This record gives sequence, C-alpha cells and structure tokens, in this order.
Amino acid sequence: MKASDLFVKALENEGVEYIFAVPGEENVDLLNSLKDSTIKFIVTRHEQGAGFMAATYGRLTGKPGVCMGTLGPGATNLVTPAAYAQLGAMPMMIITGQKPIKTSKQARFQILDVVNMLQPVTKFTKQIVNGNTIPSLVRESFRLATEERPGTVHLELPEDIAREDTDSHLFEVVGHRRPDADETAIREAVKMIENAKMPLLMIGAGANRKETREALTEFIDSTGIFFFCTQMGKGVIDERHPQYLGTAALSDDDFVHRAIDEADLVINVGHDTVEKPPFFMQESGKKVIHLNFFPAEVDAVYFPQLNVVGDIRTSIEHICRHINEEIEWDSGFFQQIKEDVDSHLSKYFNDTRFPMLPQRLVSIMRDTLADDDIITLDNGMYKIWFARNYKCYAPNTLLLDNALASMGAGLPSAMLTKLINPDKKVVAVCGDGGFMMNSQELETAVRNNLDLVVIIVNDSAYGMIKWKQEDMDFDNFGLDFNNPDFVSYANSYGATGHRPESDAEFRETLNDCMNSKGVHLIDLQIDYSLNHSILNVLIKEKTQNL
Repeated sequence: MKASDLFVKALENEGVEYIFAVPGEENVDLLNSLKDSTIKFIVTRHEQGAGFMAATYGRLTGKPGVCMGTLGPGATNLVTPAAYAQLGAMPMMIITGQKPIKTSKQARFQILDVVNMLQPVTKFTKQIVNGNTIPSLVRESFRLATEERPGTVHLELPEDIAREDTDSHLFEVVGHRRPDADETAIREAVKMIENAKMPLLMIGAGANRKETREALTEFIDSTGIFFFCTQMGKGVIDERHPQYLGTAALSDDDFVHRAIDEADLVINVGHDTVEKPPFFMQESGKKVIHLNFFPAEVDAVYFPQLNVVGDIRTSIEHICRHINEEIEWDSGFFQQIKEDVDSHLSKYFNDTRFPMLPQRLVSIMRDTLADDDIITLDNGMYKIWFARNYKCYAPNTLLLDNALASMGAGLPSAMLTKLINPDKKVVAVCGDGGFMMNSQELETAVRNNLDLVVIIVNDSAYGMIKWKQEDMDFDNFGLDFNNPDFVSYANSYGATGHRPESDAEFRETLNDCMNSKGVHLIDLQIDYSLNHSILNVLIKEKTQNL
C-alpha cells in the first residue's frame, strides 16, 4: 500500500469526517488518496479558514478536527489556528507537506523547518521519515490531541515518503478513563467549603462536558451556592438559574468582580490561566480551590491553596456527596449583586436608536434565537457586550475565544458549526475589522450550501482599541478605516447582502434571514459611543456604592 493511502486509512480509523484544506503540490499524493475516502474534503480560500474550522470541530465534538496545508507559506498561515486551538484547548490535527527529504533538486526553495516552527504552539509535532511509522504516529497524535488538556498536534508528510510502499498495519483506537481525584483532596475541599463564609463557584471552559454540567447543576441546587463563569465557560450552566451572578467579561471593576472581591473562597472549576484571568489572587486575600483535570499552573496572580486533580464530574459528585447540605452561607451581598447585575445589563435592551447600541443587538439576538441555536463571535468590542449581556441557556451556544483572542475566526467557526449542526440556526457576529481578515470564506460557505447568517457590526474602526485609547485619555489615532460596500461584496460571492436603516428594519431583516436558505450578510451600523461611560465610569461609580 502506498504511504499516502495508509495515512488516509489511519485517519478513517480515527473516525475523521472532514479535512479542511488549501492543498499544494506537496500534498498531491495525499489528495489523490482522499479521492475515494469516506472523509469529506473541503477546500477553503485561506489556510486560516481551514484551521479555524478544524479547531471549532474539535471544540464542539471533542474529537480532533483536521486541516491541511502545504509547506512554506501554507504552513506559516496555519500558525495562528494552531495557537488558537492550543490555547483554547481544542483538539486539532494539522497536516503539512514538504519537499522530498531523501533527494531534492529544488535546493531551499520554500523550505522552512515547519516542525520546529510549530513546536511552541502544539502538543506534538513530527516529520514522518518512514511510511511504516504512519499508523503509530497518527494514533499517538490523536491520543495527545484529545488527552486533557486538549490541543494541537502536527504531522509533516514529505512528498517522497507519501509515495513509498508500506506494509504497516493500523492500530486499534483505545480510549481511557480519567482518574478520580484523591479522596484526601476531596475531603479537604469539603472542609474549606463548609468553613467558608461567602464562597463562590467559578465555571471555566474545562467544565464544558455534559456529565460535568449535570453534576455542577446538582451541586448548585443542593447547596444554593452562587456562581459566575468565565467567557469560555458561558452556558455550562443555564444562565437563567437564580444563583447565576454573571460573566467575568472585564478584567476588573464590573459587578461580578465586586462579588469576587467579597468572596472568601472561590471554587474554580475547569479554568486555567490561559484564559484571561477573571480575578487576581493576593497573598492575604481569598482562598482558591483549583478543581480540574490537571494541576494549577502557578502564576503571580494565581496560586491556589488546594488542587483537586481528576475527572471534574466525579470530583464534583464526591464533594456533593460529602458536603453538609444544611450549611448556610452569608449570601445577602451576592443576592444584591445579582439584582444590580440584572438591572444594569438590561438597561438599554429596549433602546431603539439607530445606529444600534450593542446592548440592543444582544437583546434582539436573545429574543430571536432558540435555546440551542448558536452564535459564533469574532474578536472585538462587541464580544464584551455579548459575554456580559447575552444569557446562554445551553452549552456551546455562544462560541467565543478568550484564550488567543484572535480576529478572523468568527466566520469560519460559524461555517463549521452549521456544517455539523444543520438543524440549528447559526449566526456569526463579526466586527468589520475581523470579518475582512477571512471574508473570502463567504465563497466556501456558499459553495457548500450552508444556511448561515453573518452580522457585520460596522463602526469603520478597530473599536476595542479606540475604547482603550479613550480609557487611557489618549487621542483617537490610527484606528479608523474605510470598508467596502458589504452588500455588493456579499452578492458578488453569491450570498445575499442586506443593510437595514432602522431598528425595526433590522429586526425584520434578521427574522427573514434566519428563516431563509443560503448565506445572508447583514451590514449593521453600530453605536459604540456609550462604551466608555458604561464600561468605565458608571461601573466604577456603581460598585463603589454597593
């Protein structure tokens, strides 16, 4: 069997459904081997699009998404998605080609040391130098990609190795059970929780597992403990829950941060410092229990007093089993915070001015979408508003990145989400800056007959950095730009463009697009003029008075 055929068989053996790629001449053997495969091959218009789609597949399924590029510039274009998946704990495999390694007549043309280039942003990276090693390397790569903490793996397949004959065999895919936490650590955690006066539960991205969600809900219901989430922990618990305080969408000074400041114990479930920290520990401050699949990575602002390491679900179940459910904590302050949060966040939900306030957009989206419909976000100012103001009722219904926080991922993420969830409504919300970084993937979405809505939040600027400039009393400089006619741009790809001119027209347009076939793009003018007053001045004044 040719080595490239064996590679495809090994991928099929792992259950791979899709490969997203911009192939090059160094991939042609592998491409030919995929021709009759059960794996669906999807060509994208840029390697970043392929990588972001593969990473999102890993995020939503727990199985490695696979993307492919050629050597040189094809590989360098995959560095950002590699880091995106690695920091975001999304299992993903990257396959790249390479010139022949035994004999080559092209000197150093296009040749980079891709393996070492990707080493800092992957869990595992390897050049295949013998076709017989393909089954073991693929199996080991998939094992590492999915093992906690999940991340990115990379295999480089040179042209001459791809053409080799091989008689190697495939390996059985064998899973494993995650170990339970040490019983002593469980009992110590119970003791710390019972002795606390104002404990809080913090939910991060690592808690986003079905069984974990059920165990956490039982723990909250049985104890009455208040909880908040990180941005990537949104939706793990239904945010309509009466004990939900909010999302830590800002670094400090928000309502939820005042609650964190008052807590004497934070039970940190499924979070690590790769995601932007929602609070900063101090030597004489609150205590922290780190409950995760892996120990805490100690940082200057994060040094937990207790590690509960093991399967999160079983750890929560054990704590729930041992804790005194009759315990009562001082929750009056947290209840007041909750009331203030709910009042503050909904303040502009019914403001119909146009251009539209981001809070109004959030409200309309929440009213329009069903509980399990999905929004994917790019990175920009609007991400803060969605993280703070949009209540998630189910896991993975607001996909945002708070680890690498890369622009350009929103549209490819939405495409993948719709591809594997054809019965759900999917909306990509992108800033005009982030959208233009991978806007060419509109063609990929149209070609693959996706029913998708893309909302461009248009302020003709890099709005988040303008907010930072204002916050630091700097002059507005260097952040404004001109945009294309987004309606004509969408139409040129075979999508359908829309430009509403009022609140009512936007709501009507959104409803029509959500219930229509094909790719629809809505160019929405946004009003960010209240960013500074709401996110800086009013919050600080309000929290000082609590």
